[in-house]
Amino acid sequence: MTDHDDISRRRFLQLSGATLAAAAGAPGAAAATQTKTAVGDAPPGFARLLREASLPWTSGARVVVVGGGWSGLTIAKYLKRHNPAFDVLLIDKHPSFVSFPLSNSWLADQIQLDFLSHSFFDAALNHDYHFVQATVLDVDRATRKVYTDIGFVAYDYLVLAPGIDYDYARIGVGDAEQQALLFQRYPGGFVSASELLTIKHKIRSFRGGTFLLNVPNGDYRCTAAPYERACMVAAVFKKRRVRARILLLDMNTGIKIEKNGFHRAFDELYKDYIEYLPSSEISGIDLDGKRVSTEFDEYAFDDAILYPPIRASRLIDEIGIANPQSPQKAANTDPFRYHVVGDEHVYVTGDSRGQPFSKGGHTAHSEGRYVAEVIAGHALGKDVAWRSPQTMCFSSVEIDPLQAMSIITYYKYNTQTKLFDFDRTHMIETWDVQGGQASLAWAEGMYRDLFYR
Repeated sequence: MTDHDDISRRRFLQLSGATLAAAAGAPGAAAATQTKTAVGDAPPGFARLLREASLPWTSGARVVVVGGGWSGLTIAKYLKRHNPAFDVLLIDKHPSFVSFPLSNSWLADQIQLDFLSHSFFDAALNHDYHFVQATVLDVDRATRKVYTDIGFVAYDYLVLAPGIDYDYARIGVGDAEQQALLFQRYPGGFVSASELLTIKHKIRSFRGGTFLLNVPNGDYRCTAAPYERACMVAAVFKKRRVRARILLLDMNTGIKIEKNGFHRAFDELYKDYIEYLPSSEISGIDLDGKRVSTEFDEYAFDDAILYPPIRASRLIDEIGIANPQSPQKAANTDPFRYHVVGDEHVYVTGDSRGQPFSKGGHTAHSEGRYVAEVIAGHALGKDVAWRSPQTMCFSSVEIDPLQAMSIITYYKYNTQTKLFDFDRTHMIETWDVQGGQASLAWAEGMYRDLFYR
Protein backbone atom coordinates (compact mmCIF):
# COMPACT_ATOMS: atom_id res chain seq x y z
CA MET A 1 0.00 0.00 0.00
CA THR A 2 1.53 3.36 -1.03
CA ASP A 3 1.12 6.76 0.60
CA HIS A 4 -1.37 7.64 -2.13
CA ASP A 5 -3.55 4.68 -1.11
CA ASP A 6 -3.70 5.64 2.55
CA ILE A 7 -6.51 7.77 3.95
CA SER A 8 -5.77 8.02 7.64
CA ARG A 9 -8.24 8.63 10.41
CA ARG A 10 -6.88 12.18 10.60
CA ARG A 11 -7.94 12.88 7.03
CA PHE A 12 -11.36 11.38 7.70
CA LEU A 13 -11.75 13.76 10.62
CA GLN A 14 -10.60 16.71 8.57
CA LEU A 15 -13.14 15.95 5.86
CA SER A 16 -16.11 15.26 8.12
CA GLY A 17 -15.63 14.82 11.84
CA ALA A 18 -19.32 14.62 12.58
CA THR A 19 -19.93 12.12 9.80
CA LEU A 20 -17.17 9.78 10.95
CA ALA A 21 -18.29 9.91 14.54
CA ALA A 22 -21.84 9.03 13.56
CA ALA A 23 -20.74 6.30 11.14
CA ALA A 24 -18.53 4.83 13.84
CA GLY A 25 -21.60 4.15 15.91
CA ALA A 26 -22.23 7.17 18.16
CA PRO A 27 -25.23 6.25 20.36
CA GLY A 28 -28.70 7.71 20.23
CA ALA A 29 -31.29 8.86 17.73
CA ALA A 30 -29.54 12.17 17.23
CA ALA A 31 -26.49 10.32 15.91
CA ALA A 32 -28.62 8.35 13.46
CA THR A 33 -30.14 11.56 12.13
CA GLN A 34 -26.73 13.13 11.90
CA THR A 35 -25.39 10.15 9.93
CA LYS A 36 -28.20 10.31 7.41
CA THR A 37 -27.85 14.06 6.88
CA ALA A 38 -24.07 14.22 6.86
CA VAL A 39 -23.55 11.23 4.59
CA GLY A 40 -26.29 12.43 2.30
CA ASP A 41 -24.65 15.82 1.94
CA ALA A 42 -21.18 14.43 1.36
CA PRO A 43 -19.73 13.88 -2.14
CA PRO A 44 -20.81 10.43 -3.41
CA GLY A 45 -17.34 8.91 -3.26
CA PHE A 46 -16.75 10.08 0.29
CA ALA A 47 -20.23 9.13 1.46
CA ARG A 48 -19.66 5.56 0.29
CA LEU A 49 -16.65 5.26 2.60
CA LEU A 50 -18.80 6.09 5.61
CA ARG A 51 -21.60 3.63 4.94
CA GLU A 52 -21.48 0.02 6.00
CA ALA A 53 -20.29 -2.21 3.19
CA SER A 54 -22.97 -4.46 1.69
CA LEU A 55 -21.58 -7.89 2.48
CA PRO A 56 -22.94 -11.31 3.41
CA TRP A 57 -23.35 -11.79 7.15
CA THR A 58 -23.84 -14.82 9.32
CA SER A 59 -24.81 -15.09 12.96
CA GLY A 60 -21.33 -16.01 14.21
CA ALA A 61 -18.60 -13.70 15.46
CA ARG A 62 -17.03 -11.92 12.50
CA VAL A 63 -13.30 -12.24 11.90
CA VAL A 64 -11.95 -9.84 9.27
CA VAL A 65 -8.64 -10.85 7.68
CA VAL A 66 -6.83 -8.05 5.82
CA GLY A 67 -4.38 -9.33 3.21
CA GLY A 68 -4.70 -12.35 0.93
CA GLY A 69 -1.09 -13.51 1.00
CA TRP A 70 0.18 -16.77 2.43
CA SER A 71 -0.57 -15.75 6.00
CA GLY A 72 -4.03 -14.28 5.44
CA LEU A 73 -5.20 -17.16 3.24
CA THR A 74 -4.03 -19.71 5.78
CA ILE A 75 -5.71 -17.97 8.69
CA ALA A 76 -9.00 -17.53 6.83
CA LYS A 77 -9.14 -21.26 6.06
CA TYR A 78 -8.11 -22.54 9.47
CA LEU A 79 -10.33 -20.13 11.40
CA LYS A 80 -13.30 -21.92 9.85
CA ARG A 81 -11.74 -25.29 10.55
CA HIS A 82 -11.22 -24.53 14.25
CA ASN A 83 -14.54 -22.71 14.67
CA PRO A 84 -17.08 -23.26 11.87
CA ALA A 85 -19.41 -20.73 13.52
CA PHE A 86 -17.03 -17.87 12.74
CA ASP A 87 -18.09 -15.44 10.01
CA VAL A 88 -14.76 -15.05 8.22
CA LEU A 89 -14.17 -12.28 5.67
CA LEU A 90 -10.93 -12.00 3.70
CA ILE A 91 -10.16 -8.57 2.18
CA ASP A 92 -7.46 -7.98 -0.44
CA LYS A 93 -6.96 -5.11 -2.87
CA HIS A 94 -5.83 -7.44 -5.67
CA PRO A 95 -8.29 -9.38 -7.87
CA SER A 96 -6.30 -12.62 -7.74
CA PHE A 97 -3.34 -14.28 -6.05
CA VAL A 98 0.12 -14.61 -7.62
CA SER A 99 2.76 -16.46 -5.61
CA PHE A 100 6.14 -14.88 -5.00
CA PRO A 101 7.58 -18.19 -3.75
CA LEU A 102 8.64 -20.07 -6.91
CA SER A 103 8.49 -16.86 -8.96
CA ASN A 104 12.24 -17.00 -9.61
CA SER A 105 11.71 -20.38 -11.30
CA TRP A 106 9.02 -18.76 -13.45
CA LEU A 107 11.43 -15.94 -14.37
CA ALA A 108 13.75 -18.67 -15.68
CA ASP A 109 10.95 -20.35 -17.71
CA GLN A 110 10.83 -23.49 -15.56
CA ILE A 111 7.12 -23.21 -14.76
CA GLN A 112 4.11 -21.47 -16.29
CA LEU A 113 2.41 -18.41 -14.80
CA ASP A 114 -0.80 -20.34 -14.15
CA PHE A 115 1.18 -22.53 -11.73
CA LEU A 116 1.62 -19.41 -9.54
CA SER A 117 -1.79 -17.82 -10.15
CA HIS A 118 -4.94 -18.71 -8.20
CA SER A 119 -8.39 -17.31 -7.52
CA PHE A 120 -9.43 -15.83 -4.19
CA PHE A 121 -12.96 -16.93 -5.05
CA ASP A 122 -11.86 -20.57 -5.25
CA ALA A 123 -10.25 -20.30 -1.82
CA ALA A 124 -13.33 -18.69 -0.27
CA LEU A 125 -15.79 -21.13 -1.84
CA ASN A 126 -13.78 -24.22 -1.00
CA HIS A 127 -13.15 -23.20 2.60
CA ASP A 128 -16.49 -21.59 3.43
CA TYR A 129 -15.54 -17.97 4.00
CA HIS A 130 -16.16 -14.72 2.12
CA PHE A 131 -13.76 -12.78 -0.07
CA VAL A 132 -14.10 -9.15 -1.10
CA GLN A 133 -11.76 -7.12 -3.27
CA ALA A 134 -11.27 -3.79 -1.54
CA THR A 135 -8.56 -1.45 -0.29
CA VAL A 136 -8.35 -0.97 3.46
CA LEU A 137 -7.98 2.70 4.31
CA ASP A 138 -8.15 2.79 8.09
CA VAL A 139 -9.04 0.86 11.24
CA ASP A 140 -10.90 2.20 14.26
CA ARG A 141 -10.06 -0.19 17.06
CA ALA A 142 -12.27 1.65 19.56
CA THR A 143 -15.41 0.81 17.60
CA ARG A 144 -13.98 -2.28 15.85
CA LYS A 145 -14.48 -1.07 12.31
CA VAL A 146 -12.34 -1.48 9.21
CA TYR A 147 -12.78 1.36 6.69
CA THR A 148 -12.40 0.38 3.04
CA ASP A 149 -13.07 1.96 -0.34
CA ILE A 150 -16.43 0.14 -0.45
CA GLY A 151 -17.55 1.13 3.04
CA PHE A 152 -16.78 0.07 6.58
CA VAL A 153 -16.86 -3.46 7.96
CA ALA A 154 -17.46 -4.24 11.62
CA TYR A 155 -15.43 -6.98 13.27
CA ASP A 156 -15.21 -9.02 16.44
CA TYR A 157 -11.64 -10.08 15.64
CA LEU A 158 -9.27 -8.50 13.15
CA VAL A 159 -6.20 -10.09 11.56
CA LEU A 160 -3.84 -7.73 9.76
CA ALA A 161 -1.58 -9.46 7.24
CA PRO A 162 -0.99 -6.56 4.81
CA GLY A 163 2.55 -7.47 3.79
CA ILE A 164 5.43 -5.08 3.20
CA ASP A 165 6.28 -1.72 1.72
CA TYR A 166 9.60 -0.73 0.19
CA ASP A 167 11.73 1.72 2.16
CA TYR A 168 13.52 3.59 -0.61
CA ALA A 169 14.77 6.26 1.79
CA ARG A 170 17.19 3.70 3.23
CA ILE A 171 19.00 3.54 -0.11
CA GLY A 172 19.20 7.31 -0.44
CA VAL A 173 16.03 7.96 -2.44
CA GLY A 174 13.80 10.15 -0.26
CA ASP A 175 11.94 12.18 -2.89
CA ALA A 176 8.46 10.78 -3.55
CA GLU A 177 8.63 11.41 -7.30
CA GLN A 178 12.01 9.69 -7.57
CA GLN A 179 10.70 6.77 -5.52
CA ALA A 180 7.78 6.33 -7.92
CA LEU A 181 10.13 6.38 -10.92
CA LEU A 182 12.49 3.91 -9.27
CA PHE A 183 9.62 1.56 -8.47
CA GLN A 184 8.40 1.58 -12.08
CA ARG A 185 11.75 1.38 -13.84
CA TYR A 186 13.57 -1.06 -11.58
CA PRO A 187 11.00 -2.91 -9.45
CA GLY A 188 12.18 -5.18 -6.67
CA GLY A 189 9.68 -7.94 -7.44
CA PHE A 190 8.28 -8.63 -3.98
CA VAL A 191 5.11 -6.53 -3.69
CA SER A 192 3.01 -6.79 -6.87
CA ALA A 193 2.55 -9.19 -9.75
CA SER A 194 3.19 -6.34 -12.20
CA GLU A 195 6.73 -6.15 -10.88
CA LEU A 196 7.31 -9.78 -11.79
CA LEU A 197 5.99 -9.25 -15.32
CA THR A 198 8.28 -6.26 -15.79
CA ILE A 199 11.27 -8.19 -14.45
CA LYS A 200 10.66 -11.12 -16.79
CA HIS A 201 10.50 -8.75 -19.74
CA LYS A 202 13.80 -7.21 -18.63
CA ILE A 203 15.49 -10.61 -18.51
CA ARG A 204 14.08 -11.71 -21.88
CA SER A 205 14.97 -8.48 -23.68
CA PHE A 206 18.44 -7.87 -22.19
CA ARG A 207 21.05 -7.86 -24.93
CA GLY A 208 24.26 -7.41 -22.97
CA GLY A 209 26.17 -5.22 -20.53
CA THR A 210 25.84 -4.86 -16.77
CA PHE A 211 22.69 -6.18 -15.14
CA LEU A 212 22.50 -5.00 -11.53
CA LEU A 213 20.81 -6.83 -8.67
CA ASN A 214 21.11 -6.28 -4.93
CA VAL A 215 20.40 -7.87 -1.58
CA PRO A 216 18.79 -5.58 1.04
CA ASN A 217 19.85 -5.48 4.66
CA GLY A 218 17.63 -6.06 7.69
CA ASP A 219 14.80 -8.58 7.55
CA TYR A 220 13.28 -8.96 4.10
CA ARG A 221 11.03 -11.30 2.17
CA CYS A 222 12.67 -14.72 1.79
CA THR A 223 16.32 -14.57 2.87
CA ALA A 224 17.57 -16.75 0.01
CA ALA A 225 15.49 -15.16 -2.76
CA PRO A 226 17.92 -12.44 -3.98
CA TYR A 227 20.79 -14.95 -4.31
CA GLU A 228 18.48 -17.44 -6.00
CA ARG A 229 17.31 -14.75 -8.40
CA ALA A 230 20.89 -13.92 -9.37
CA CYS A 231 21.41 -17.60 -10.20
CA MET A 232 18.22 -17.81 -12.25
CA VAL A 233 19.04 -14.64 -14.22
CA ALA A 234 22.56 -15.95 -14.84
CA ALA A 235 21.17 -19.31 -15.97
CA VAL A 236 18.94 -17.60 -18.53
CA PHE A 237 21.76 -15.40 -19.83
CA LYS A 238 24.09 -18.41 -20.01
CA LYS A 239 21.51 -20.45 -21.93
CA ARG A 240 20.89 -17.57 -24.36
CA ARG A 241 24.61 -16.77 -24.58
CA VAL A 242 24.07 -13.17 -23.60
CA ARG A 243 27.31 -11.31 -22.91
CA ALA A 244 26.34 -10.01 -19.50
CA ARG A 245 27.91 -9.12 -16.19
CA ILE A 246 25.52 -9.64 -13.30
CA LEU A 247 26.62 -7.32 -10.53
CA LEU A 248 25.17 -8.50 -7.21
CA LEU A 249 25.58 -5.84 -4.51
CA ASP A 250 24.94 -7.32 -1.07
CA MET A 251 24.19 -4.75 1.61
CA ASN A 252 25.17 -7.41 4.18
CA THR A 253 28.68 -8.54 5.11
CA GLY A 254 28.12 -11.88 3.39
CA ILE A 255 25.56 -14.34 2.06
CA LYS A 256 22.90 -14.66 4.75
CA ILE A 257 21.73 -18.24 4.18
CA GLU A 258 23.00 -21.38 2.39
CA LYS A 259 26.32 -19.57 2.13
CA ASN A 260 28.46 -22.47 0.91
CA GLY A 261 25.89 -23.57 -1.66
CA PHE A 262 25.45 -20.14 -3.22
CA HIS A 263 29.19 -19.41 -3.25
CA ARG A 264 29.76 -22.71 -5.03
CA ALA A 265 27.03 -21.88 -7.57
CA PHE A 266 28.58 -18.48 -8.23
CA ASP A 267 32.05 -20.03 -8.67
CA GLU A 268 31.22 -23.24 -10.53
CA LEU A 269 28.14 -22.43 -12.59
CA TYR A 270 28.25 -18.69 -13.16
CA LYS A 271 31.85 -17.59 -12.74
CA ASP A 272 31.70 -15.76 -16.07
CA TYR A 273 28.46 -14.01 -15.18
CA ILE A 274 28.02 -13.17 -11.47
CA GLU A 275 30.25 -10.68 -9.69
CA TYR A 276 29.33 -10.81 -6.01
CA LEU A 277 30.24 -7.81 -3.82
CA PRO A 278 29.38 -8.04 -0.11
CA SER A 279 29.33 -5.04 2.28
CA SER A 280 27.99 -2.87 -0.56
CA GLU A 281 25.36 -0.72 1.08
CA ILE A 282 23.59 1.41 -1.52
CA SER A 283 23.48 5.06 -0.49
CA GLY A 284 22.17 6.74 -3.63
CA ILE A 285 20.79 6.09 -7.12
CA ASP A 286 21.07 8.26 -10.23
CA LEU A 287 18.07 7.13 -12.26
CA ASP A 288 18.84 9.14 -15.39
CA GLY A 289 22.56 8.30 -15.31
CA LYS A 290 21.90 4.64 -14.42
CA ARG A 291 24.38 4.63 -11.57
CA VAL A 292 24.25 3.45 -7.95
CA SER A 293 26.49 4.74 -5.18
CA THR A 294 27.85 2.95 -2.13
CA GLU A 295 30.03 4.35 0.64
CA PHE A 296 33.22 3.83 -1.36
CA ASP A 297 32.27 3.17 -4.98
CA GLU A 298 29.92 4.01 -7.82
CA TYR A 299 28.60 1.47 -10.31
CA ALA A 300 27.07 1.98 -13.75
CA PHE A 301 24.46 -0.43 -15.08
CA ASP A 302 22.47 -1.04 -18.24
CA ASP A 303 19.42 -2.51 -16.49
CA ALA A 304 18.58 -3.45 -12.95
CA ILE A 305 16.31 -5.13 -10.43
CA LEU A 306 16.56 -3.06 -7.25
CA TYR A 307 15.26 -4.64 -4.05
CA PRO A 308 15.34 -1.93 -1.38
CA PRO A 309 15.21 -2.59 2.35
CA ILE A 310 11.64 -3.20 3.46
CA ARG A 311 9.36 -2.06 6.24
CA ALA A 312 6.04 -3.29 7.52
CA SER A 313 3.02 -2.14 5.55
CA ARG A 314 2.32 1.55 6.09
CA LEU A 315 -1.14 0.56 7.26
CA ILE A 316 0.46 -0.66 10.50
CA ASP A 317 1.95 2.77 11.12
CA GLU A 318 -1.17 4.61 9.99
CA ILE A 319 -3.42 2.98 12.55
CA GLY A 320 -0.94 3.54 15.35
CA ILE A 321 0.19 -0.01 16.19
CA ALA A 322 3.80 0.09 14.99
CA ASN A 323 6.52 -0.60 17.54
CA PRO A 324 8.47 2.67 17.95
CA GLN A 325 11.62 0.61 18.66
CA SER A 326 11.39 -1.31 15.40
CA PRO A 327 13.66 0.00 12.62
CA GLN A 328 11.29 -1.58 10.10
CA LYS A 329 8.14 -0.24 11.81
CA ALA A 330 6.86 -3.72 12.58
CA ALA A 331 3.71 -4.09 14.64
CA ASN A 332 3.89 -3.96 18.42
CA THR A 333 2.54 -7.42 19.18
CA ASP A 334 2.76 -10.10 21.83
CA PRO A 335 5.62 -12.30 20.53
CA PHE A 336 3.80 -15.54 21.40
CA ARG A 337 0.14 -14.71 20.73
CA TYR A 338 0.53 -12.24 17.83
CA HIS A 339 -2.15 -9.85 19.14
CA VAL A 340 -1.48 -6.13 19.40
CA VAL A 341 -0.21 -5.28 22.85
CA GLY A 342 -3.26 -4.30 24.91
CA ASP A 343 -5.79 -5.49 22.32
CA GLU A 344 -6.59 -9.21 22.09
CA HIS A 345 -9.06 -8.60 19.28
CA VAL A 346 -6.44 -7.41 16.74
CA TYR A 347 -3.66 -9.70 15.46
CA VAL A 348 -0.77 -9.03 13.08
CA THR A 349 0.85 -11.83 11.09
CA GLY A 350 3.13 -12.41 8.13
CA ASP A 351 5.57 -9.76 6.96
CA SER A 352 4.32 -7.01 9.28
CA ARG A 353 4.64 -8.92 12.56
CA GLY A 354 7.51 -8.12 14.88
CA GLN A 355 9.03 -11.58 15.43
CA PRO A 356 12.32 -12.17 13.56
CA PHE A 357 11.11 -15.36 11.88
CA SER A 358 11.62 -15.85 8.16
CA LYS A 359 9.30 -13.85 5.92
CA GLY A 360 8.97 -16.77 3.50
CA GLY A 361 5.70 -18.34 2.41
CA HIS A 362 6.07 -21.59 4.35
CA THR A 363 6.73 -19.70 7.60
CA ALA A 364 3.65 -17.54 7.03
CA HIS A 365 1.55 -20.64 6.40
CA SER A 366 2.89 -22.42 9.48
CA GLU A 367 2.36 -19.51 11.85
CA GLY A 368 -1.03 -18.78 10.26
CA ARG A 369 -2.32 -22.18 11.31
CA TYR A 370 -1.21 -21.48 14.86
CA VAL A 371 -2.71 -17.97 15.00
CA ALA A 372 -6.05 -19.25 13.70
CA GLU A 373 -6.06 -21.71 16.58
CA VAL A 374 -5.17 -18.94 19.06
CA ILE A 375 -8.08 -16.76 17.90
CA ALA A 376 -10.53 -19.66 17.97
CA GLY A 377 -9.31 -20.53 21.45
CA HIS A 378 -9.67 -16.95 22.67
CA ALA A 379 -13.27 -16.84 21.47
CA LEU A 380 -13.98 -19.97 23.52
CA GLY A 381 -11.98 -18.88 26.56
CA LYS A 382 -9.28 -21.50 25.94
CA ASP A 383 -5.53 -21.02 26.00
CA VAL A 384 -3.33 -22.48 23.22
CA ALA A 385 0.28 -23.38 23.98
CA TRP A 386 2.87 -21.56 21.87
CA ARG A 387 4.54 -23.54 19.14
CA SER A 388 7.27 -22.50 16.77
CA PRO A 389 6.51 -21.85 13.12
CA GLN A 390 8.37 -24.01 10.65
CA THR A 391 10.46 -22.50 7.88
CA MET A 392 10.98 -24.56 4.72
CA CYS A 393 12.78 -22.98 1.80
CA PHE A 394 13.93 -24.29 -1.59
CA SER A 395 16.57 -22.33 -3.51
CA SER A 396 16.91 -23.04 -7.21
CA VAL A 397 20.33 -22.50 -8.78
CA GLU A 398 20.26 -24.34 -12.13
CA ILE A 399 17.74 -24.88 -14.93
CA ASP A 400 16.83 -27.37 -17.65
CA PRO A 401 16.25 -29.36 -15.53
CA LEU A 402 15.45 -27.28 -12.46
CA GLN A 403 17.85 -28.00 -9.59
CA ALA A 404 17.57 -26.72 -6.02
CA MET A 405 18.93 -26.93 -2.48
CA SER A 406 16.88 -26.59 0.69
CA ILE A 407 16.65 -25.69 4.36
CA ILE A 408 14.17 -26.55 7.13
CA THR A 409 14.30 -24.88 10.54
CA TYR A 410 12.26 -24.06 13.63
CA TYR A 411 12.73 -21.41 16.32
CA LYS A 412 13.11 -21.37 20.08
CA TYR A 413 12.87 -18.58 22.62
CA ASN A 414 15.99 -17.85 24.64
CA THR A 415 14.82 -16.88 28.12
CA GLN A 416 18.20 -15.32 28.95
CA THR A 417 18.59 -13.06 25.91
CA LYS A 418 14.83 -12.61 25.43
CA LEU A 419 15.35 -13.34 21.75
CA PHE A 420 14.37 -16.07 19.30
CA ASP A 421 17.08 -18.42 18.00
CA PHE A 422 17.12 -21.03 15.23
CA ASP A 423 16.28 -24.56 16.35
CA ARG A 424 16.51 -27.99 14.69
CA THR A 425 17.95 -26.71 11.44
CA HIS A 426 18.48 -29.14 8.54
CA MET A 427 20.22 -27.69 5.49
CA ILE A 428 21.07 -29.34 2.17
CA GLU A 429 23.48 -27.11 0.23
CA THR A 430 24.00 -29.52 -2.66
CA TRP A 431 21.59 -28.75 -5.47
CA ASP A 432 20.12 -31.51 -7.63
CA VAL A 433 17.12 -32.46 -9.73
CA GLN A 434 15.44 -34.08 -6.72
CA GLY A 435 15.59 -30.73 -4.94
CA GLY A 436 14.07 -28.99 -7.95
CA GLN A 437 11.23 -31.49 -8.14
CA ALA A 438 10.71 -31.24 -4.38
CA SER A 439 10.31 -27.46 -4.69
CA LEU A 440 7.51 -27.93 -7.23
CA ALA A 441 5.82 -30.63 -5.17
CA TRP A 442 6.01 -28.41 -2.10
CA ALA A 443 4.38 -25.52 -3.96
CA GLU A 444 1.63 -27.75 -5.39
CA GLY A 445 0.83 -28.99 -1.90
CA MET A 446 0.71 -25.47 -0.49
CA TYR A 447 -1.53 -24.11 -3.26
CA ARG A 448 -3.83 -27.09 -2.83
CA ASP A 449 -4.10 -26.38 0.89
CA LEU A 450 -4.77 -22.66 0.44
CA PHE A 451 -7.17 -22.75 -2.51
CA TYR A 452 -8.65 -26.17 -3.10
CA ARG A 453 -10.24 -29.03 -1.22
